[in-house]
Amino acid sequence: MDTIFALATAQGRAGVAIIRLSGPDAVRAAADFMSDVPVSRGLRSMLDTDGVLLDQALVMRFAKGASFTGEEVVELHLHGSPAVIAAVLRVLGDHSLLRPAEAGEFTRRAMDNGKLDLAQVEGLADLIDAETEDQRKQALRVLSGELGDRAEVWRQKLLRATALLEATIDFADEEVPVDTHPEVLSLITDVCVGMQREYDGVRIAERVRDGFEVAIVGAPNVGKSTLLNRIAGREAAITSEIAGTTRDVIEVRFDLDGLPVTFLDTAGLRESDDQVEMIGVARAKDRAGDADLRVHMLLMNDQPQLDVVAGDIVAIAKSDNGGDGFAVSGKTGAGIDDLIAAIGKELRQRVSTVGVAMRERHRVALGKALGSLDVAISQLDTPDGMSDLIAEDLRTAVRAVDSLVGRVDVEQVLGEIFSSFCIGK
Repeated sequence: MDTIFALATAQGRAGVAIIRLSGPDAVRAAADFMSDVPVSRGLRSMLDTDGVLLDQALVMRFAKGASFTGEEVVELHLHGSPAVIAAVLRVLGDHSLLRPAEAGEFTRRAMDNGKLDLAQVEGLADLIDAETEDQRKQALRVLSGELGDRAEVWRQKLLRATALLEATIDFADEEVPVDTHPEVLSLITDVCVGMQREYDGVRIAERVRDGFEVAIVGAPNVGKSTLLNRIAGREAAITSEIAGTTRDVIEVRFDLDGLPVTFLDTAGLRESDDQVEMIGVARAKDRAGDADLRVHMLLMNDQPQLDVVAGDIVAIAKSDNGGDGFAVSGKTGAGIDDLIAAIGKELRQRVSTVGVAMRERHRVALGKALGSLDVAISQLDTPDGMSDLIAEDLRTAVRAVDSLVGRVDVEQVLGEIFSSFCIGK
């Protein structure tokens, strides 16, 4: 396998920059640029091929099996000057034992060497992209191997159930002292309960990763844009006394107590002869329908313009002009904190159902496994259920579980995953 190198820290000027070398010739190649490579760590002078000083570097050495990639690794901790980085990368690129790493190649090697499973790779990608506290926590749970641990428990139980069924097949012509079906049913049912919990939580987990959407809806000139500006703390949307000012959907990203939330200011909902305004109204209805939660802004004695579904919030707008109950004013800020708290409480209740499966790929694999297990359970409940067919359903479920962590069907998703990584990861 080639020995690769890349800048492992961000581009640009910084206090420290790290260049990583990984592969069988990492130490040998690094030794050509310094007096010797330390056993663990040490300060060394980095020299080019003519012996000219490039920089003073803290050199970190990781033995094979004890590094992130599982290979022998040397890290060069340099001063974070763009000129220093460029000079060191240039001399490394000219070395015959080294080649530049491709996007995600260090992580790919970590997976190939058994340091990470596929789910952990996805967790690492999400951790790199995490912007809020809940995104960080969720990504770390996956990166720590929690999904892989659960998948292994399910796998072992399904293999046990399969072995019990196959015992009845192997000894079909002999007396089997114990009816294995009750234990098989118990094992499958237990797996189904855990899988269903994860399956049900995937959609919300995706929202934690990608962000929730909260649409502010209502009639024209009811104060939706003023409310958005108050929440954003800036003039994100144009406000005017003229009804129908907002024509397109305006989005503001917000960190709501650790949850990523995008507030949507939508066009006022009404009938109009203005074709452009009606396009905005149609877009508003579409985005509001797809949003995770809607804030229905109403004037006193008005009715919501859209159906209010479970989890939506209805608020009396322009409470600076008076109003009872849950009322808000984008102009004065009255009730805004209560509104945000109510939104946060609703989203927190949804997040409480989240497990560690968090991608559409996970949901599909879990759905496939659950489908096979449902068939197996229905066969077990019939007197003439054939053990060999039930065992095959269990093997199908095991393959679906294996796909979660990359034991099977891994190649089709690797390209998409690693393309999201930077070169140095």
